[in-house]
Amino acid sequence: MTKPVCDIFINHRGIDTKRTIAGLLHDHLFRLGLRPFLDSRSMNPGERLFGKINPAIRSCKLGVTIFSPNYCDSYFCMQELALLMENKKRVIPIFCDVKPSQLQVMDYGIRSAKQLERFNFALEDAKYTVGLAFDTSKGDWPEFLNSATEAVIKNLVELDAQKSSKKRPYIVHGREYMYMKI
Repeated sequence: MTKPVCDIFINHRGIDTKRTIAGLLHDHLFRLGLRPFLDSRSMNPGERLFGKINPAIRSCKLGVTIFSPNYCDSYFCMQELALLMENKKRVIPIFCDVKPSQLQVMDYGIRSAKQLERFNFALEDAKYTVGLAFDTSKGDWPEFLNSATEAVIKNLVELDAQKSSKKRPYIVHGREYMYMKI
């Protein structure tokens, strides 16, 4: 059995979040010993996008989707989200400077009816998943980063516990987490 490409796949719109939330979250998770995937940090020049991204999505344990004002304009964002949902990955939505109700698939007459249906299904599924909200102009960045990291770790612990009959600790950066069924 081969080791997964990553633990966490970070789906985001680069022009909105790569230098802020997506990059900070990736680096924070990486420093904690986890294996996040962020295209700009996990890929090298010359590598084919979907040749690296699709296997990362299929093998990840968890997806983090950072919705932002320009997110739905991107074919790549919507493609990644659809692949996460079709592979039945648990996704933590982060609504960054946007409300779930503002998100809609954009059709500029270049997408097929099948693509639109696929993207709409994935987006609706994600919009109705409990997530985090963050306002980049008024929010407390360290507090948000800590709460997002906590959410990721708790979800990873729960997912690992569901796959294992043993209750074992999950240690991240010297901190022990234990998933307990109630």
